[in-house]
Amino acid sequence: MGFTPLDPDGSAAGPTPPSSEGGERDAGVFGCPPTQWGEGSFVPPPQEGERSLPDRRSGRYGGTAGRGARRRQWEGRSARGRDRNDAEGCDVVGFAPLDPDGSAAGPTPPSSEGGERDAGVLEMELVRLATTGSVDDGKSTLIGRLLYDTKQIFQDQLDAIEEASKRRGTDYIDLALLTDGLRAEREQGITIDVAYRYFATPKRKFILADTPGHIQYTRNMVTGASTADIALILVDARHGVLEQTRRHSFLASLLQVPHLILCVNKMDLVDYSEERYDEIVADFKQFATRLDLHDLRTVPVSALVGDNIVTESDHTPWYRGPAVLPLLEEIHIASDRNLIDSRFPVQYVVRPHRMEYQDYRGYAGRIAGGVWKKGDEVVVLPSGFETRIEAIDSADGPVEEAIPPMSVTLRLEDEIDVSRGNMISRPNNRPQVGQDLEAMVCWMSEETTLRERQKLAIKHTTNWVRGLVKEIRYRLDVNTLHRDEEADTLSLNEIGRISLRTTQPLFYDDYRRNRETGAFILVDEGTNNTVGAGMIIGPTST
Repeated sequence: MGFTPLDPDGSAAGPTPPSSEGGERDAGVFGCPPTQWGEGSFVPPPQEGERSLPDRRSGRYGGTAGRGARRRQWEGRSARGRDRNDAEGCDVVGFAPLDPDGSAAGPTPPSSEGGERDAGVLEMELVRLATTGSVDDGKSTLIGRLLYDTKQIFQDQLDAIEEASKRRGTDYIDLALLTDGLRAEREQGITIDVAYRYFATPKRKFILADTPGHIQYTRNMVTGASTADIALILVDARHGVLEQTRRHSFLASLLQVPHLILCVNKMDLVDYSEERYDEIVADFKQFATRLDLHDLRTVPVSALVGDNIVTESDHTPWYRGPAVLPLLEEIHIASDRNLIDSRFPVQYVVRPHRMEYQDYRGYAGRIAGGVWKKGDEVVVLPSGFETRIEAIDSADGPVEEAIPPMSVTLRLEDEIDVSRGNMISRPNNRPQVGQDLEAMVCWMSEETTLRERQKLAIKHTTNWVRGLVKEIRYRLDVNTLHRDEEADTLSLNEIGRISLRTTQPLFYDDYRRNRETGAFILVDEGTNNTVGAGMIIGPTST
């Protein structure tokens, strides 16, 4: 839904986790992923006597990822003359390693526009993922396997996971412990809170959101999937499609996640049966016909042993599609963002009050839609004053063009009263403005219920208003998608359609058209707790 806040400097407060040692991750992990995954790979495979996980793959990513091994690999590359094109070097364009003196090893590669990029930096597409599904379907294990097989695990992390696995009495290294870090999660063997992990391949960067499968924590699943580009829906091959599988699938559809991948997990426990796989896929697709899904893929996997996670498995010769990782690298997401409707919610007014910037006035925020260029005509809402963009500033300096989800600062040609909560758009393509709204709401509070005539605080983009629940239209049954029009309340994890009246007009788009300007959260003014998440359908019909 796009509820990612911005730092005061206008940059996105994204979940980039630190390393287990508390410092920044070294350049060997994210700076230069491997391309020659076999002989001459970036990180050497495990030596004789060195532990490894149960592995049935061909060795594309196999092996442990020690910090010392990476350092020795960089030093060896420097001693060989830093040939970026030799078989043992890093031949990915843009991943220039650094010499011990801090200088870039090798020439600076050209950008796709024909210019040169900064040394050691390659602009890659960032993809947000979310794992969903019922309890014990293997969501955390799948993420752990992806991180392990793509060499994103430090040696000390692997040691800690092995020690924790021994304490729990398991006879293998439990990769689910990479994301299940809370004591309660490890004791119960379930995911409670959303855990974010970062990993990168030569093609893309990923932020993984491991969401809980327990029905009690469905609200946390909504949080993790709200900004996802791709949702991985896991199903235990032994149990098939369950109620929570349907609930999470419906929520992913409601949240307009553009791409869904159905991973039929634990295929090793059903002897890699093609008949069982086809049965589960047919059952899920029958339910999915009633959902608003745009792109659905299916993959048979075993997260524990790595079948069809990174490379295709020999145990499923009947499956002709790609493994999970190649699929994640190839799904096209650039066209999912709204580049037509220009929307810029103002979050912060930048006035440095420094001698060299005495006349600087900028408006910081994250672009919610459209393509923004210097000289474009814009209108500021609610005042309605029109002006032009004088300049666009980013964390890396001025830019000529900005697109979502970039965080930038806009400078306008005219001195206009602009403050937090205002919306900047194009004069001929303005958002809808109104106080009476129809919305779908997922209620997240255990202590209270949503009822008619209830007053709540509403956070929409960067704006806060108060609202009144005029009417609860109906409550949805997530299993049958039946509408209960007699319902007058919504309890924990229940979904329904409501009519809202706000104290001030909101500048919004339908959620189907723009996930950023069509989403809002409901906050209890007494406790300041977030109690609901909503998606705007449109204005209330008279």
